[in-house]
Amino acid sequence: MARSRTTALPAVPLVTAGTAVLASVGLYFVNPNTTHVPLCPFHAVTGLNCPLCGATRATYALLHGDVVTALHDNAVYVLGLPLLFWLGWRWYRATAGPDRPGASRHRLMPRAVFIALLVLLVVFGVVRNLPIGAFLSPPA
Repeated sequence: MARSRTTALPAVPLVTAGTAVLASVGLYFVNPNTTHVPLCPFHAVTGLNCPLCGATRATYALLHGDVVTALHDNAVYVLGLPLLFWLGWRWYRATAGPDRPGASRHRLMPRAVFIALLVLLVVFGVVRNLPIGAFLSPPA
């Protein structure tokens, strides 16, 4: 019997989380500060730092317990990780289906919060590329 779309959906957030864990395990052993990792396409084309530039280095630093370096590499990413984990949990619950325990029919986040986060990312992306916000950019 073929699985319906509704019953297959919870696998998507679980596979996404599993992929992130496997990538983190691999990143634990590969120092992005000394090993070449693919550049952000935005940075490669423009030479500017996008809001997520430095996230790989920040993740590496966090995996090794160096919170200060992680914050220097990308403070918004590091401070936003709890929100990211919470959204992942809500995503899983939303895909669990209305007939399953713990399922949620609500949006992942209110529209106002989503817009505020987008504005924060745009402002952070602009400020970190200005001379006054150079301290927010990851090391070259």
